[in-house]
Amino acid sequence: MTKERDDTQISGGPAPSAAFAENAAADAANVRADAQGVDATDGEDACADLPEDVRNEIRALNEEVDRARAEAEEAKQEADRFKQEAERNWQQFLHAAADLENYKRTSAKVQRDVAEHVRRQMLQIVLSAADNLERAISYAERNQENEAVAGILDGMRIAHRSLLEKLGSIGVRPMEAEGKSFDPALHEAVAVATVEEAGSQSGTVTDVLQTGYLIGEDVLRPALVKVVK
Repeated sequence: MTKERDDTQISGGPAPSAAFAENAAADAANVRADAQGVDATDGEDACADLPEDVRNEIRALNEEVDRARAEAEEAKQEADRFKQEAERNWQQFLHAAADLENYKRTSAKVQRDVAEHVRRQMLQIVLSAADNLERAISYAERNQENEAVAGILDGMRIAHRSLLEKLGSIGVRPMEAEGKSFDPALHEAVAVATVEEAGSQSGTVTDVLQTGYLIGEDVLRPALVKVVK
């Protein structure tokens, strides 16, 4: 009787057989393998013998894995797109910053050049006044016998000296050209004399027709000179 009860329990009871347990273990292994990238077709073939509800759960799990992979790929693509856009924006920022820096340097240089140009123009006007004073002094010195002229000579000398002092205070000073060797960077030859006429060596400045001026170490105005040739 004991043997008959055991046979009846095995044939009709709920306890799974050894074959069913092996199939279930194989199916679980296939599911894990599918989650790691194994072809889904192999998993479906392995699940063919499983109950419908188990197959549905496995199918749902596969779909969830597929959705997760798709979302991960989409997120990666979006991250790459954001990275490219950030790199593009960064390059544009660098270019804009470089353009701004170049503009600042160019603008500052233009302002300096304009200020220097205006300064030199104003100084040229002042030098013209100094030239006129020098001519007046030279004329007065040649005509000192005229009382009217002699009376204002000292005043013109004082005015000329004061003007040169004011120019010197801003770095402007007259050149010493007479008796010096001709220098095209400093002098402009407007007349020539022979060695016999001047009694000097060739290339010597014998007379200054208009005083030249320096501003710092730069030439503000070249001297107009007569040179021995």
